This record gives sequence, structure tokens and C-alpha cells, in this order.
Amino acid sequence: MESWDPNTKSALTQIPLLTTRAGPRDGAAWTQRLKEEYRALIAYTAMNKSNDNDWFRISASDTAGTRWTGKCWYVHNLRRYEFDLQFDVPVTYPSTAPEIELPQLDGKTHKMYRGGKICLTVHFKPLWAKNCPRFGIAHALCLGLAPWLAAEVPVLVDSGMVKHKDDTSSSSES
Repeated sequence: MESWDPNTKSALTQIPLLTTRAGPRDGAAWTQRLKEEYRALIAYTAMNKSNDNDWFRISASDTAGTRWTGKCWYVHNLRRYEFDLQFDVPVTYPSTAPEIELPQLDGKTHKMYRGGKICLTVHFKPLWAKNCPRFGIAHALCLGLAPWLAAEVPVLVDSGMVKHKDDTSSSSES
């Protein structure tokens, strides 16, 4: 943590750590883990809103809490670029981090795997493994998705790979 910028360090210390080591196949323990996940996500969202840094919406899209969907956005050159966000909780969770997907960006950057899964292997996965089971979904968003968006969206926009929703690809009209 000593090499992180102060904002990241501050955000991370405000996200509650999780204690229950349970995955989707662990019955009541998984229910307890989901409660901890929601508490951490609520705290992270509240912190972001209070710092005027609101950048995602996410919720479980199934009753088991194994499929999550939502939206994330990044502001570049005073324009908001919004993307669908989704992931499945792996059966080996929390030992294995979720693979965050941005399907709209599939194939637009080399820092992404098939299906729009963002590349987190080199920087984030070792950190996740070291902090298992204390890290959860909120931590994956804070330390995985947020830096990925900050690094990739400006490059994608500046290269023309991503267009703003207000930019029309008008054809030449005479």
C-alpha cells in the first residue's frame, strides 16, 4: 500500500474488509458473505458519492448472488462514457477474483480477454490472493476496474475506438 497514491489508499481504507470465507456453494455461509459484500458495496458507493466520485451502479441480478450486472462510467474531456458491467462470481470465490466484463469494449483493446473481460492478472490478482478472504466485490471495483478504466478509456477515446453517445456518425448528405 505504501506505493499507492493517497486517494486510492484513502478509498481502500474506507471499504470494510470481509471476514466470511465462503463461495456460492457454501449455503448459509454464502448468505453471510453476501451480506458482507453488500455492506462493503454500500460503504464504497456512499464514500464515492460524498467525494463526488460516483462512477458505477451494480447489483446481483439473480437471487443466489452469483451474477452481477450494472453500469460503470468514466469522464474524459468532460464527457461521460458509459459501459455495461457484468461478472459471475466463480465457484472458487473468494479464493478466485471475479472476472469483470465490459462487453461493449470486447476486441477494442489488448488489455482485455475474449468476451470483454478486463485484464487484471499482473497487477490485481496477486493482491487479491494476498488479501483473501478480506477483499470482495467492492475491492475488485476499486482496485481492479477503476484503474483499468482510468488507463484504457482515454486511449480508446483518443484513438477513435470508443465514441461518445452524442457523437453521430452522420453520413454525407448533399
